[in-house]
Amino acid sequence: MNGPNSGYDPATLLKMSTADLDKLFAGAPPGPIPNGDAQGTALVDPGTTRSPEFAKIINHFAWQGKVFDAKNGTLVNHIGPFGMKAILAKVYPGDSLIDKKPCIVLDYSQTSLIAHWIRDEIRNIAPDTYLGPVYWDNKKLFYFSLHFGKARTDQ
Repeated sequence: MNGPNSGYDPATLLKMSTADLDKLFAGAPPGPIPNGDAQGTALVDPGTTRSPEFAKIINHFAWQGKVFDAKNGTLVNHIGPFGMKAILAKVYPGDSLIDKKPCIVLDYSQTSLIAHWIRDEIRNIAPDTYLGPVYWDNKKLFYFSLHFGKARTDQ
């Protein structure tokens, strides 16, 4: 969980609608390219009673977060039930596919055979907290959040 003043811990984001997440992402600055370990939350079907359960299942079996190396402009994902570090992406400033405004692009197209059609974008919504969409072939699928710093205790 994030600090008490962030206002955007995973539980709060899971309760927001997709329209609310769209507004939050649209109004946020890109922020600096993050560095270090981030706990991730998949925001699938946000604002519904199913959303927290989807997040728990994805977190346990598929994806737990990302490890950023800002100096080298890369990241790897924590994936699978054991949190294996895999699936490299390039990280760089760019323009969002949603609104053409600045964001941080997480680009798998040149670094991963498995995820080459995936593109993520993030913007800084609070201290140590980023929000962004996941795209498949430039089509938005869902949002995710990244929380740097303290370990999460909500899932």
